[in-house]
Amino acid sequence: MGNNAKILIVDDEPDFVEAFRRIFEAKDYQVITAVSMGEAQDLMSREPDIVVLGTLAPAGQAFAMHKWLKQHSKYKEIPLVVIDARYEERPIKGWRRFEGMQLECEAYVTKPIEPAILVPRIQSLLAEVTKPKRIKVLIVDDHTMVRHGIRALLTVQKDMEVIGEAVNGQDAIEQVQRLSPNVALMDIVMPVMSGLEATRKISAEYPLTKVLILTQYDEEENMLVAKQAGAHGFIPKRAASSELVEGIRAVSEGRYFSWSLA
Repeated sequence: MGNNAKILIVDDEPDFVEAFRRIFEAKDYQVITAVSMGEAQDLMSREPDIVVLGTLAPAGQAFAMHKWLKQHSKYKEIPLVVIDARYEERPIKGWRRFEGMQLECEAYVTKPIEPAILVPRIQSLLAEVTKPKRIKVLIVDDHTMVRHGIRALLTVQKDMEVIGEAVNGQDAIEQVQRLSPNVALMDIVMPVMSGLEATRKISAEYPLTKVLILTQYDEEENMLVAKQAGAHGFIPKRAASSELVEGIRAVSEGRYFSWSLA
């Protein structure tokens, strides 16, 4: 990746951070450094491609930063490398046993370690970041046959992945919270909670998920109401399969997809 790749290292040991910075800047990476959780949170606005989470005092700070990253809708997918403290320093600035059981990361190492040893692993993770990502789609419809038909269509699209199905609006909100899809294909009329109500909640609470309305109720009034609810597009079920695929790609990029009634 080189050049444009940004690495955020969070560590309170100046000598280690300086050695890390020299090694990776020599390989044309941009290195951003932070010595505390608060500073690291502020620097996440610079959108690093990978986070190296080192040692922070007091004990528990590194875990708190890890937890914050993994619960953040924007940052939870960023690759994470964890560097734990030396064994004798873990009571002061390392990971405690119960914290380690909740650890989610792409690589875990412990000090003492030379930053140069991390180069191959970080380069590999950054290479993964550059690979084209598939659009994660959630299908929301109360009819099993409809869901299965859409899944069959999207499965053959190389740039798409169906990550879940929901049978009503409430189920859709829970699935969005758990799975973080890029696009939610949403029917309008469903039991428990309508697709329009679910769209309002998803648009307000989970803005990274774009809602594309897919329904048999294709009157122009429904299109306008869906847009007001926060939907990024509207497609009737009678539309061609190619239009559905095109619509998913469009809304995943943040563009509004308008289907013509003509």
